[in-house]
Amino acid sequence: MHYIVFDLEWNQSKTGLEKETKEIPFEIIEIGAVSVENGKITGEFDMLINPGRQLSSFITGLTGITDAMLENALTIQEALPHFLEFVGEDILLGHHLSFDYSFLKKNIVNIRGNFERLGMDTLKIARKALPGLESYSLSSLCGHYHIKNVHAHRACDDARATVELYFCLKEECYGKGIDSLFAPKQLICRVKKESPITDAQVK
Repeated sequence: MHYIVFDLEWNQSKTGLEKETKEIPFEIIEIGAVSVENGKITGEFDMLINPGRQLSSFITGLTGITDAMLENALTIQEALPHFLEFVGEDILLGHHLSFDYSFLKKNIVNIRGNFERLGMDTLKIARKALPGLESYSLSSLCGHYHIKNVHAHRACDDARATVELYFCLKEECYGKGIDSLFAPKQLICRVKKESPITDAQVK
């Protein structure tokens, strides 16, 4: 099976939400992805994105990405065609895939694009396969499986860590009654151009 594992990094306020408008005031500042075929990484995509405004100190501290690093980077509108070319029509894999997919798709819709894909989510798999863990964040699950992710919160490194996490989950749990979670499913996300999120998404 051939699939694309991707991750996004964001510029956002520390709270990440403007309650007055219910809009999330953050923009994509990095897209990282790797292609996987027959259990091996066969390609890599890593691109910084200029969000058009200054990064918050929280995000710089978290990711190590600075304003200087983004000064000459492409905008999201300029970068997305390159990402779509890398992805092609492949299956997607991610950690909390529905979240990143929804905002990526919204940006693609904003440039009049289409992004309907099948996908697999390591977060959903881990919650079912490993009940009782204190946290199901990518960093916590990497710790659980002793996966080294030296540059956590950088998109391509997190994508590579997600690949390793998927391999670990499949090796430990496939054939134990949850095999359907490892099967790609249609990603359902209906977005409109520049639409605010719903109350359910806020919660």
